[in-house]
Amino acid sequence: MQDKKYILFDNDGVLVETEVWYYEASKRALKEFFNYSVEFDEYMGIMTSGGGVWSVIKDATQEQIEKARTQRNFYYQEYLHTKNLVIDGVHDVLNTLSKKYKMAIITTSRRVDFEIIHQNRGIVDHMEFVLCEGEYPRAKPHPDPYLKGLEIFGSQKKQAIVIEDSQRGLISANKAGLDCIIVHNEFTKTQDFSTATMKIKSIEQLLDKLIT
Repeated sequence: MQDKKYILFDNDGVLVETEVWYYEASKRALKEFFNYSVEFDEYMGIMTSGGGVWSVIKDATQEQIEKARTQRNFYYQEYLHTKNLVIDGVHDVLNTLSKKYKMAIITTSRRVDFEIIHQNRGIVDHMEFVLCEGEYPRAKPHPDPYLKGLEIFGSQKKQAIVIEDSQRGLISANKAGLDCIIVHNEFTKTQDFSTATMKIKSIEQLLDKLIT
């Protein structure tokens, strides 16, 4: 990894523990509005493909979906304000990595949710920039988010590395032609990470891989 100069971090599941709460909010809204119980494996398949959770409801009107989405977003923000989102070791790792690398966050989170998540958390202080949903042409698993990050940094592909925890993010990095380290997360552990550059058990292990 000696030629790397830039690190592109995913946010949810890598820097903060939020994915389970997005799932819970989505599951809650689907049940409330459509009496549909989305199973975990089904949900994970939808997320990997980059589709919307509402695709499981075939006869819903756009108005119904918008109402359900609004309520899902309300539930999710409620969780963001009340649940523990901390992943141990993140601050120490970022502090050390920032001495050698320029770093950014590339996320599919909405900007409004991202701001709630990171209020007074200090993680963004280590970053050169953040890209959220809508700030690139197409979301993960398309390559656009990571290609946009490269463009902002002015980085060659070989100079950057992606840190992810989901198959959707890995596919995005692969399509962008970037090396990708997968950090273990219990929520995404059943997904296919066979195309990752490497897999690590915790974010602390980044220091072993990226600091020489």
